[in-house]
Amino acid sequence: MITLHSWNTPNGRKISVALEEMGLPYRVKTVNIGAEEQFRPEFLAISPNNRIPAIEDDEGPGGQPISVFESGAILLYLGEKTGRFLPADLRARVPVLEWLMWQMGGFGPMPGQVHHFLMQPDGPAKDYGLARYGKETKRLYGVLEKRLAGRDFVATEGQPSIADFAIIGWVWRHERHLVPFDDLPNVGAWYDRMMTRPGVKRGFEVALS
Repeated sequence: MITLHSWNTPNGRKISVALEEMGLPYRVKTVNIGAEEQFRPEFLAISPNNRIPAIEDDEGPGGQPISVFESGAILLYLGEKTGRFLPADLRARVPVLEWLMWQMGGFGPMPGQVHHFLMQPDGPAKDYGLARYGKETKRLYGVLEKRLAGRDFVATEGQPSIADFAIIGWVWRHERHLVPFDDLPNVGAWYDRMMTRPGVKRGFEVALS
């Protein structure tokens, strides 16, 4: 059994989606980040950077328990564990790693800043933050739009990969990013394709808060 320590955030949803798609049994232990539960010693023991999500797997490598923190590391671990959504062939795996790192390095931190500045009081600081990070967020959506031209999934053919699971967690909040799909038909089609998958649907429905 896997224990998912999480909250209802884009990074948390990446992992609930992956677990559902992979058909792994799991239970959720909520970590209320608004109440600063992420700073509790028992959570820091498995996630020293005090960030959700983290997992504990009772049946890790060699049948021994293991904990994993950081959503990208968790996705890689689950892909290795199941042999699913992460190609074994190195050439086929490289695009998955590239687009997973693209999400982790940019298409997460940048829209996350948009989230932050949207909640600030009206004024020059808010205007500056939204202009700076909103522009970069829209640029990243444009990169994704180009990548998805003529493709069903971001990094693999025929079925999604862990990179799609990482990215869908953030595109799920596209309205909050102030990015409609009007000029992003490829992203919109991919989003609909992903969100109609039963596993993805369940991953967004499971209670994380």
